[in-house]
Amino acid sequence: MTNDGERASLTHRVPDLGALELLLAVARHGSLGRAARELGITQPAASSRIRSMERMLGLSLVDRSPRGSRLTDEGALVTDWARRVVEAAEAFHAGTQALRGQRDSRLRVAASMTIAEYLLPGWLIALHGQRPGTAVSLLAGNSAAVAERLLADEADLGFVEGLSIPDGLTGAVIGHDSLVVVAAPTHPWTRRRAPLRAAELATTPLILRERGSGTRQVLDAALASYGGLADPLLELASTTAVKAAAISGAGPCVLSELAVGEELSSRRLVGIPVEDVRLRRDLRAIWLPSRRPTGPARDLLSLTRRATR
Repeated sequence: MTNDGERASLTHRVPDLGALELLLAVARHGSLGRAARELGITQPAASSRIRSMERMLGLSLVDRSPRGSRLTDEGALVTDWARRVVEAAEAFHAGTQALRGQRDSRLRVAASMTIAEYLLPGWLIALHGQRPGTAVSLLAGNSAAVAERLLADEADLGFVEGLSIPDGLTGAVIGHDSLVVVAAPTHPWTRRRAPLRAAELATTPLILRERGSGTRQVLDAALASYGGLADPLLELASTTAVKAAAISGAGPCVLSELAVGEELSSRRLVGIPVEDVRLRRDLRAIWLPSRRPTGPARDLLSLTRRATR
């Protein structure tokens, strides 16, 4: 059993939520300055907070240069863990807020990682404008995990990317998304004069999301006629971890265009054209056939359709 002294010491061994949120913002933006602006603090304060976190952990987390800030290999892994801590804190807050309201004011949403990170926050802000009293809890995971949450009646509405509606559920297409092949500027593919062929993509070990993710499902299907995917170079459970590994030069990866816009514009990643394969997928809202969305769930569904037109 953990004694009080050991429990208290955790405060001095684990960074606070503010520091973890800052690290996640640096990972998103590739810039300490932009991360600081997002969180409403000065850049010197952000630099000091990162240095304090590095001293606490005994690890170098962020490489700083005139071109921006990028995660070290250790920083990418710590960021993946940090996301879980922050998501747990967000779930704690959403859950406690929901307990204070009436049942009809609660909305349990499950979303795949790409949608949860890049689309859902804007949708929820819009929903708050329409229904300020609605308490929303969010469960994020890969597309397979979202389906499991709905089938277990742990969520009212789900959002996934992929090829089809999961078994036992119904739903509707709310938008579309494309996958892009990207690599660090130093990778040989960035110097190609001709587009990459699907057969070469299929035989190249890639940095991939885990099985069960919508990204992996679409990629598996698109390359099935070329012999399927080669064994992964790395298999990681979050988009941020995949991006960080690619940026470090570990190898190429395939991710949603929603997830790599900032990295492409800053040239930390370079898009690789592929000429003979379609890497496009539907974005879907899904729910139990017996529980068609009503109330806040119906309003959120309407907002997503307007936002993705």
